Amino acid sequence: MSDRFYSFNVKENLQQMVKNIMRDPLFLSQKSEIATKEDLQVGRDLMDTLRANKERCVGMAANMIGYLKTMMVVLDENKYLILINPVILKTSGKTYQTEEGCLSLQGVRKTQRYESIKVSYLDQDFKKKIKTFKGYTAQIIQHELDHFEGKII
Repeated sequence: MSDRFYSFNVKENLQQMVKNIMRDPLFLSQKSEIATKEDLQVGRDLMDTLRANKERCVGMAANMIGYLKTMMVVLDENKYLILINPVILKTSGKTYQTEEGCLSLQGVRKTQRYESIKVSYLDQDFKKKIKTFKGYTAQIIQHELDHFEGKII
């Protein structure tokens, strides 16, 4: 999926854009707005920035690079996946406690996560997708969704 995303990037003759990580708690505490097709460059910037930080990051929400949009990129089964306007449709009844870190903050924080989530989202072509994510990928998505709500973990 990421190769297709990048072939789209090359076809458009757009440059790679690695953004600085946002660390301002006031900015990060704001709610994100729905992303539109006009925001596709944000997805490209997210992909580039996540890849540049791949040694220490497995997911990134748009507000982490300065855009208040409901868009994220996550590592899913060793591939990067962009989720635009994701919404959790269903959660498993089971939760677990874990500790998470974030490039926007120092240290780790305790949080509760669902083991499995069913998510509706738009892909980079703005086609609706529904997928169930489990385990670590589900945890990453829940972390990034918290960013959309201005919740910093």
